[in-house]
Parts: sequence; C-alpha cells; structure tokens
Amino acid sequence: MRIGKILPGCLLLLSLSSCSTMQENKDKVIENKIETLLSKMTLEEKIGQMNQISSLGNIEEMSVAIKKGEIGSILNEIDPVRVNALQRVAVEESRMGIPLLIARDVIHGFKTIFPIPLGQAATFNPAVAEEGARVAAIEASAVGIRWTFAPMIDIARDPRWGRIAEGCGEDTYLTSVMGAAMVKGFQGDSLNDPTAIAACPKHFVGYGAAEGGRDYNSTFIPERRLRNVYLPPFEAAAKAGAATYMTSFNDNDGVPSSGNEFILKQVLRKEWGFDGFVVSDWASIKEMIPHGFVADEKDAAMKAANAGVDMEMVSYTYMTHLKDLIKEGKVKEDVVNEAVRNILRIKFRLGLFENPYVDEKRQSVMYAPEHLAAAKRAAAESAILLKNNGILPLKETVKTVAVVGPMADAPYEQMGTWVFDGDKAYTQTPLKAIQAQYGDKVNVIYEAGLDFSRDKNTAGIARAAAAAARADVVLAFVGEESILSGEAHCLADLNLQGAQSDLLAALAKTGKPVVTVVMAGRPLTIEKEVNQSAAVFYYFHPGTMGGPAIADLLFGKEVPSGKTPVTFPKMVGQIPVYYSH
Repeated sequence: MRIGKILPGCLLLLSLSSCSTMQENKDKVIENKIETLLSKMTLEEKIGQMNQISSLGNIEEMSVAIKKGEIGSILNEIDPVRVNALQRVAVEESRMGIPLLIARDVIHGFKTIFPIPLGQAATFNPAVAEEGARVAAIEASAVGIRWTFAPMIDIARDPRWGRIAEGCGEDTYLTSVMGAAMVKGFQGDSLNDPTAIAACPKHFVGYGAAEGGRDYNSTFIPERRLRNVYLPPFEAAAKAGAATYMTSFNDNDGVPSSGNEFILKQVLRKEWGFDGFVVSDWASIKEMIPHGFVADEKDAAMKAANAGVDMEMVSYTYMTHLKDLIKEGKVKEDVVNEAVRNILRIKFRLGLFENPYVDEKRQSVMYAPEHLAAAKRAAAESAILLKNNGILPLKETVKTVAVVGPMADAPYEQMGTWVFDGDKAYTQTPLKAIQAQYGDKVNVIYEAGLDFSRDKNTAGIARAAAAAARADVVLAFVGEESILSGEAHCLADLNLQGAQSDLLAALAKTGKPVVTVVMAGRPLTIEKEVNQSAAVFYYFHPGTMGGPAIADLLFGKEVPSGKTPVTFPKMVGQIPVYYSH
C-alpha cells in the first residue's frame, strides 16, 4: 500500500524532471542559435534589430531598409498579405534572414472587443481576463500580429487620468492577478503556438501616479511605495512568463524610465530574472530631452542603451547615434550584443524562424460565435449594480419601456478607448438588443434626447421626457464617448458631460422609475444622478456585446456580479481617494 501511494508521486517527479530537462535542452539550442547568428552580424545589422518602426505605408520603401537589416520590428501592419510580403523580404532577401516581429496595440480585443480592462477588473475574475486576451490573440495572430503592448498594469488612483480606463484600477493585488491572467491569455500555453502573441506589460513603472492626473507628467514615488504598490503587478507578470516589457513615459524623482538602470537592470533583470527584451514606449527615449535628463538625441540613445532598453520604438536615436557612441566608447558593443540576444531569444521562442508567414487562406476567425459569446459573458460579469430600490429585474407587469440617452445606440462609443480594429457594424447596442431580445414582451419606445454625450443642445430632452411619461419604466443610457478616456484624454471635471444631467433630471420629474445605465472609461462624480434614479448600473465601456449583456441583466436573465475596482469620488476635490488609504 505504501509503495502504491508513493509511486504516482515518483512518476510526477520524474515527469517534472523530464520536462525541466527538455526545456533546458530547448533553451540551450536557442542560445546556441543566437550566438551563431550574433557572430555573423555586422554592427549595423545588430542595431537594426533594435529598431522598431511604425509602418511607413510604402512597402517598397520599407523593403529597402528590411533588406539591409535595418528593421527588427514593425507595428501597425494588419493586412496579412502585406505582412507576408515584408516578412518575405526579411527572411529571403536580407543577409541574415532574421524575421520581423509584427506588433499592434491589441488592448482589449482585436475585432471582437471585450470590456475595457477596467471593466474586466470589475469582474474580479481572472478567467475573464485570460479568455479575453486569448480571443484577442487568436484574432490578431490570424493577420500576422505576434506582439501586443498589453497588459497595462499601472496602478491608478486618479480618475482624472484618462488611461485609468486601460488598467485594472487602484488595487495592487487585483491588478497583479488580472495582469498575470492577461499575460497567460495572450501567450497561451507556448509562445511558439501560431495563435500566441507576446505580451508586453506596461508601463514600467509608476506611470499611473502621474502628478495631478495629467498624462505624461512626472511622478514622485519613494522606493518603499514603489515596491509595495507599483512593482508587484509587474513582478507577477514576469512570473507568468511575460516575453517583453515596455518602459513608461514618466520620470520618477527626475529619472525617466527609459534611462533608469535601477528598474531595468537591478529590479527587472537581477531580482526577477527576466530574460526577454525591453522596448521603449512611443518615442520615449527621445522624450527624455524635455524631461531634462539628457542633452540631446545622442545623449538619449547612450543613456537608454546603457540603462537596458533593448528596442527603440519609432524615434530612431539608436539608428542615428549608436554606431558613433560605440566608436567613442560611450556605449560598449557588448551592450548592443546583449540587447540583440534578448530580441532574438523572443523571436526564436515565438517560432518565427521556423514559421514566419501567416496563412492568408485560413478561414476567418474574426467575430467567431464563441468569441462573441465570451465577450458577452465578460460584459455581463463586468456590470456593477450601484443601486436598486427593487425595480430590477424588470417584471412582467412592465409593458412599455422608454429607452433614452446618447449611449443607448452608440455602437462605436460603447467599445471604449484603444479600439483600432473593432468594427462598429458588429457592435450590439442596448437599444438593438432590447428590441431584438425582449421586443416581443414589451413595447419599446426610443427617444435619444441627446445625440452624443457632450451634446449641449437640449431641444430633444422634452421629446425624451414625453416618451418617458408614456412608459412604465425609463431606461436611460448615459456616460462618456470613447474619445473622452484613454491616452492624452485627461479631465478636470468628472461630471456627466453635455446636457446629460439635465436629461436625467427631466426624466426623474415624470415620476416614472428611471433605471440609469452609465457607460464610461473612468469613475464619474454622479451622486446627484444616482439619487434621482431608481436603479443604477455602471459599465466601464463594455465592448462589442455590451447590449445583449445589459439587456439580460435588466430583464433578469443574468444576475449582476460586478464590483468596483476603483473608488468613486463624490467630487473631484477628494482625489486622490482610494479604499486602502
């Protein structure tokens, strides 16, 4: 009996030992291939691997540079035919035959759009985050994208900052768990799976603490707080196997992240054992100049390379100055060699050398039924019920509903920020979903009242109030257009924009119960509107399937389970306010 109990454990240990040995052997093979390539590369070709460009649009122009080995990665190419054409030049016509790494911002979906990351965080369910990233990876990889700049795991405690939408909120532990789940979703079980895309946790580090909630601003985070609050999500991502990291725009205590040896060498490499590569944010190396940390672009290239930034995104200081800096002894060629090793390591792990091309004839996976079903589940779980006086779920006694508000039928706006590739034609809005799913049970009257969230023209409010007066229940959809949140979209005023508060006040005066559904990219100061409403759902922009999800919640087919991943201030003057203060 004792032997019988011990044997399975022994077999498990043998299996783990065998897997470990296999992985070590695989790593050795890759390292040997890297050294072989490196030994044959010219300095110019090495620097070329450290250069990422945004697509120039002109294939011929890009092909000339690729053929000379001057480009290591391209972002913003999403046509598989063009991707293959460029890849063919790199693999078949350049001297070293090193494949390109094609990148794109795929933040919360490629075609099928999931709730914004702040909405996914509201589910408190890492399975939602992992599934959303997996769907995004399957769709994006189908056109040749093998690298995304996500997850964004900045801790953010100031909702005036537009990029709070892109992260998981104010809590370090929740962000750590959700961020690690996203890494696993993007990268799958193995990076060399053709449906895997390399994750890139960002922004390393402290960007979400931008002073005053103003984007790109400086931060002042002491090391104790850095280690207790801002670094843990990035360490969790490293443990989850994140292939790359991105430096942040901000400087902390005067040192920009793209020139910060402490975070890039001491913490990321030595303490966490990270062996992938680090990319700058868009032109963040050159932007060390306005931070006052470097004198000019040449100085920026020197400090970024020496700090440990392996690849430069679009600002070309490496291409322009690294060769001279090496000649002058200000950057050692060993620094360049190590950067190229890190880059090649990820290209090998992604299987790009063995399988550089995308199947152009593959059946489309975009908006697959299972992807839409997953997006709907995520949207349903992300909805936060802030108030309910008993009106919800809507009962059979409700015969007529008035659907009003600028977000009731706004297919683009409900997808939220960072949606480059989602098609609004596939978005299912609350109005359309209520009509399609419940139109045979209730009479639906639609009157927008306002054309868009910032609309100050109050001419339609009277019509909306008249529609409300004819209904048993009013469903008011308000919030923010997608452009009001995200990068470089910071706000000083967090009230509902335009005449939306006037609209809700007019609806409340009818005496009919008002169910308010807010769709926004951040917490808004809505105490007055909550008090005027019989029930309130809060949605951080829910994505493609937000309409059917909210319809099912309103009519009781789904049970709300979302929770607040960030504190809702009553007024802007309270900020920063967070639960763990």
